[in-house]
Amino acid sequence: MKRAMLGVMAAGLALGLTGCGYNRIQTTDEDIKANWAEVLNQYQRRADLVPNLVNVVKGYATHEKDILTQVAEARSRVGAIQATPELLKDEVAFKKFIAAQHELTGALSRLLAVSENYPNLKADGAFRDLQAQLEGTENRISVARNRYIDAVKSYNVTVRTFPNNLTAKMFGYGTKPTFTVENEQALAKPPTVDFK
Repeated sequence: MKRAMLGVMAAGLALGLTGCGYNRIQTTDEDIKANWAEVLNQYQRRADLVPNLVNVVKGYATHEKDILTQVAEARSRVGAIQATPELLKDEVAFKKFIAAQHELTGALSRLLAVSENYPNLKADGAFRDLQAQLEGTENRISVARNRYIDAVKSYNVTVRTFPNNLTAKMFGYGTKPTFTVENEQALAKPPTVDFK
C-alpha cells in the first residue's frame, strides 16, 4: 500500500512539475539573454565604426569641432556603461543605457548632417563606405532590438500567466524591461513640413 501511495505521489509530482512552466521560463529567459547579446553586438559594431567616421570627417570639417566633440563624448558615455546581463534586471540602469545609445544616435545624425556642407567629404570613398556601414549597422540594431522586444514579450507573458506565474514567483522571476519610446507625445504629433 505504501509503495502504491508513493508511486501515485511521484506520478503526481512529475505531472505537476511538467505543467508548472519552469522549463518554459528557463527557455524564454535564455532567449532574452541571446537576443540581448545580439543587441549589444550591434551596438559595439556601431561604437567601433564611430572613431573611423570621426577621423574621416575631421580631415574635411576641421571647424565643426563641437559636433566631433559631441560624438566622442556620447561614445565615451556609451562605453562607460557596463552592459552585463544584470543590466536587464535593473530598470533604472537599463534606461540609462538606452538613453546613452539614443544620445550617440543623435550625435551621429548631426555628424552626418554636417557632411552635407562638404561636397569633397561626401565624395570621399572612405566616408561613403563608413556611412554605408553605419547605415547597415543601424538597420541591424533595429532588427536585433525587435527580436529582443519579442523575446521579452514572450518571457513576460510566460511569467505573468497562470500557472507559470506561481512558479515564477516561487523562483524569483519577474518581468524584464524592454525598449520604450522616450517621448510618446512627441511621436503622436504629425511632423511639420515647410517648403520655403
